[in-house]
This record gives sequence, C-alpha cells and structure tokens, in this order.
Amino acid sequence: MNNVIIGQSGGPTAAINATLAGAYAEAKEQSADKVYGMLGGVRGLLDGNYIDMDDYINGDNDISILVQTPSAALGSCRYKLPEYSAEPETYKKLFDIFKKLEIACFIYIGGNDSMDTIAKLSAYAESIKSPIRFMGAPKTVDNDLAVTDHTPGFGSAAKYIATSVKEIICDSSVYDIKSITVIEIMGRNAGWLTASAALAKGDDCAGVDLIYLPECPFELEKCAETVKGLLDKKNTVVIAVSEALRDKNGEYIVSTGSVHAGLDAFGHKIMSGTGQFLAQYLGKALGVKARGIEINTLQRSAAHFASKQDLDESFAAGAEAVRAAFDGKTAEMAVIKRTSDIPYEYEIETADINMIANVEKTIPREWIINDGTGVGEDFIKYCRPLIMGEVTPIIKDGLPVHMKFNRQKGI
Repeated sequence: MNNVIIGQSGGPTAAINATLAGAYAEAKEQSADKVYGMLGGVRGLLDGNYIDMDDYINGDNDISILVQTPSAALGSCRYKLPEYSAEPETYKKLFDIFKKLEIACFIYIGGNDSMDTIAKLSAYAESIKSPIRFMGAPKTVDNDLAVTDHTPGFGSAAKYIATSVKEIICDSSVYDIKSITVIEIMGRNAGWLTASAALAKGDDCAGVDLIYLPECPFELEKCAETVKGLLDKKNTVVIAVSEALRDKNGEYIVSTGSVHAGLDAFGHKIMSGTGQFLAQYLGKALGVKARGIEINTLQRSAAHFASKQDLDESFAAGAEAVRAAFDGKTAEMAVIKRTSDIPYEYEIETADINMIANVEKTIPREWIINDGTGVGEDFIKYCRPLIMGEVTPIIKDGLPVHMKFNRQKGI
C-alpha cells in the first residue's frame, strides 16, 4: 500500500495548483506507485470521482503548466464532513475507497474548514488503527489559518489587489469632480486581504484614503463624517473595505441594508454587497458621485500576475505535506515559519492539525492605526515580501496555457 491521493477544498486561489504540483512531484520522488486526484474534494470522492494524475502529467513541462494554472484544477467542494457519531457510514465508505485504491497517504489542500476534515479523518483512522496518514497543505486567500506565518494563495491575491487598487486610484482621478470610490475586498472575518490595499502607496501613488477592516467595529455615520472631511480637501476619496464589515453589535452592515446573503456548507454567511451598499449610502449622504467596485473572484484567481514568492512557497508546502506523511506523520499540516524579515527567509515545518482546524487568525489590533481606518508599518513589513517576484507564464496563441483535468470522468 504505497499510493497517494490528493484533494482540493474550499475557495480556489492563484496558487493552490502550485501546492498540488508540489505534492504530486514529491509523491513521485517518494516512489509512490500511484498518485490519485479527488475530483471535487472529499464530496466528489464519496461519489467515486477521482483520476490517476499520471494520465495527465508527463514531465517537468506539465508540472510548470499546473503551477501556473489558476483556480482548483481538480475541482473543489464546500462540504463539512459530519461527525462520525452522526454518519458512521460516510467514514466507512471513504475508508473502503482508500482500501480499494491502496492509499497510504491522504493530502488535503485547503483552509481552516478543510483542515477540519483532516482532523476528523485522522482521528477516525487512529480509532480503527488504520495505517493511513492524513496531512493538510495550507491554502486560502483569506490568510486566516492559525500557526502558519501566512497562507499560500494570500501573497498572489495581495499582489493583485494592490496592483488593482493603484489602477483604480489612477482611474478615479481622471475627472475634476467630487467622487467616492469604495473597493470591496474578500477575506471573510479577517482583514488581511483588505489591508493589502495599503501596499499600493508609493512614490507614484498616494494610496487609498481609508481602509476599513472587520477587526474593528464600523460606524456608518462616523465614516460619512470622515469622508466629508476628506472631500473638503480633495476631489476624490478611495476607500478599501472588507466584505465582512460589522457594526458595534456584531451585525454585518449588509444586513442593515438591502443585500441579504445565505450561508455556505460550513455555516458562514456568504458575503456580498458591502461595497455597493456603502457607496450608495455615502453618495446619498454627501451628495456626490459614488461608485462601488467589487473585485470579486479575480482577486483569488489572477494567476497571470501571481507572486513568485507565493508560488514557490505553495509548491514547497505541498511537497512538505507529502514528505511528512511518508516520514510517518499524520494529523498535521505543513506550515510556513518566518525566520527573518530582512532579508525575508522562511522554513516549512508541520504542526498539529487540532491547533489549526476551525481556528481563525485575524490582524493583530496593534497593526491597525488611525482610529481603525488604516494599517501601519508592521503590516507592510509583514506583507511586502509575500508579493515579490513575477513569473513568466508558458504561452500559446498569445494566452497562458492551463492544465485541464477531465473532471467528467472518474475511474
């Protein structure tokens, strides 16, 4: 029993396939007989959907193409694995599949909810004395995973956001009129991605005027007052806001407006409309042109301008998860340990999955400045190295080449 199976879960990123590539390459280095890919994560595996990745990857060129492919090439899911006590048949079905495929190592690439799956499967394996090792490989643009210094996927998203913000600032200043631009950024209950808008500031860009993060209670009236003061001094105001702004009572501000969202499979509120809501409110309150911009999925899948640092670390994290599994580790996740800020240096280690699963890491309050409307140099020093470096993609017919697995066909 020497086979490996790898899955992707949760929201996609520009770097998740680099982690997949690293895991696949290391599995082959460890002489795995077969490397399977789950089609659609654990949910797809339960339906019998998986592929032999050797049917698609033949050499280093294919590995490079996989690294530069955005989104989750194997397909993903938002599936909360039930507790064993609630659905024992689900666990038995999965372990029957593992037995059939002669799986030695199970690798799951995802965020804190996905690590919940690793925690549950590894605990069940221990209870039945199964030798299968279960390892997590980190992934989320939200950068909210505990223990690891930062999360693969965040650096590329931050690079795209900072670049887009610079361009939006240029666009907003074209006309000699009073205007407000509100840029809504992902991140759920952690403000890391929204804070990355601060990276836009430099010698050639004044940067955003205000940054509102979910770590601080948001007050509509106070925001309007602050924006009015800025408009008294300048024509254009550009604001970066988290999709998950809450008021002092902990209510999402979109809940007080006209936008209502549902819940995902993990019980998280699906965020939508914060930027538009705030733009409409400010435009009406201050009597000026106001526009809401939602960067949306582009911030998580813009592989054409990915951070090389991020892709390199993502590949290394996937490789370490497999290496650790072959070394006998289980119920752990590969984590990034920063060993130096200047120059930036890091190591890849592993950590207990129970310290990570279902834990949400937010921005330290001391990094947030200006009465909750910006971030300071501590954040800039932390984030800047993660966006460094560019990758020249493999091109065909003027466009980047992407890896495409046949997700209609399981084995």
